[in-house]
Amino acid sequence: MSPQGGAKTALFANRRTDHGDIRESPLAVPGQCGYVKAHTMMPAQPNAAIRDPAGRWQALVILAVALLLGMTSWFSATAVVPQLRETWALSAGAAAWMTIAVQIGFVAGALASAIFNIADRVAPRRLMFYGATLAALSNALLLLTPPIALAVVLRMLTGFGLASVYPPAMKVMATWFKVKRGTALGIMVGALTVGSAAPHLINGLGGVDWQVVIVASSIMSLAGGAIAQYLGRDGPFDFPRAVFDPRKAWQVFADRPVRLACIGYFGHMWELYAMWAWFGVFFGDVLSAHAFQAPLAMSAVATFAVIGVGAVGCWVGGILGDRWGRGRATSLAMIVSGSCALLIGLISVSAWPVIMIVGLIWGFWVVADSAQFSTVITELGDQRYVGTALTLQQAIGYVLTIPTIWLIPIVHEALGWSYAFAVLALGPVVGTIAMQKLAGIEKAHARALLDDD
Repeated sequence: MSPQGGAKTALFANRRTDHGDIRESPLAVPGQCGYVKAHTMMPAQPNAAIRDPAGRWQALVILAVALLLGMTSWFSATAVVPQLRETWALSAGAAAWMTIAVQIGFVAGALASAIFNIADRVAPRRLMFYGATLAALSNALLLLTPPIALAVVLRMLTGFGLASVYPPAMKVMATWFKVKRGTALGIMVGALTVGSAAPHLINGLGGVDWQVVIVASSIMSLAGGAIAQYLGRDGPFDFPRAVFDPRKAWQVFADRPVRLACIGYFGHMWELYAMWAWFGVFFGDVLSAHAFQAPLAMSAVATFAVIGVGAVGCWVGGILGDRWGRGRATSLAMIVSGSCALLIGLISVSAWPVIMIVGLIWGFWVVADSAQFSTVITELGDQRYVGTALTLQQAIGYVLTIPTIWLIPIVHEALGWSYAFAVLALGPVVGTIAMQKLAGIEKAHARALLDDD
């Protein structure tokens, strides 16, 4: 799951559109870390009449812990693919499907929630509990060593459940924050990232027994849902409905800034989850080639570090987005991450510490831009279709993770690790081109507002 977020605009000013009419324009949109210098590219002051309520930070900590624990079952099977290849005799293709299935389930769950308005019918913390429980139970059933086809179905159910954990968590967060919603968003995305990485740490510390990872991640997911339901609290702010209307899909992509933001996000997702899914296997092979003792345990801990450092990357990406604009910040992140995708395979015969350093840089930047793409939609998109745009962006983005997760082991078997990750660089290339064009639009909007002043 690519980690995303966005929110309604906080302050507005009239601006003139290309057609000469006047429409509402955001001056300050809660982004990753603080207020976004949207079109003016100048610091925005929050409305003095709006104050975040007392107890917000305590509520945020509880919610972030619930999200971190709740999402641990996403990569539980992925983390133990090396062990499952031996004990279950998994082929490379079957191993890929253990992750692909979660992506499919998440997309199905997100679309079902949007189409049937589940998020508006069920209280968000209760929905988190239901989703985390489904994910935990589906994950735990892997302990029965089911046939591969049934295991894939269980992974789909896990993803379906997790679609009711992350989005509702962001909704609850928004009920506590308006002035500092961007900062809160950064903390939540960081929790999501660490939660995704946690199974690798469990694998490294648990003696590489795959059952330990499955049991621990199931318990953690269940605990996360329970914490949200029984310890979490809703804040005083109403969360605006983000209505999904499939009939408006064509209008969403007719909006050029939204279209560019979506293309950028698609390029980002092309790379992100395949990197997260296969880095552990890659680094395990690197350590084995260097005759490293206990390569599975070491590669698991290393993978946790590589994915987990992305939590800091999300925070830095938000700061850069606030200061530079979304187009420039996301372009930088994709240029660096795409370069790492090209480089890391070519240095796979180098000393393992060198590879680890490149991996950490990659892990930092590959997710640093994640929340920026949806924020662009809330800033520049037609506010009537924001909900539809965000749903389509997320659904198509997660679908695009499927071919790259599937491709990596195929390219590896054919050409080796030297070129396997290189296929991921295509996404950042396309995404950077789109976001550079968006940067030009941001500059034009900034100039237009300054001229109006």
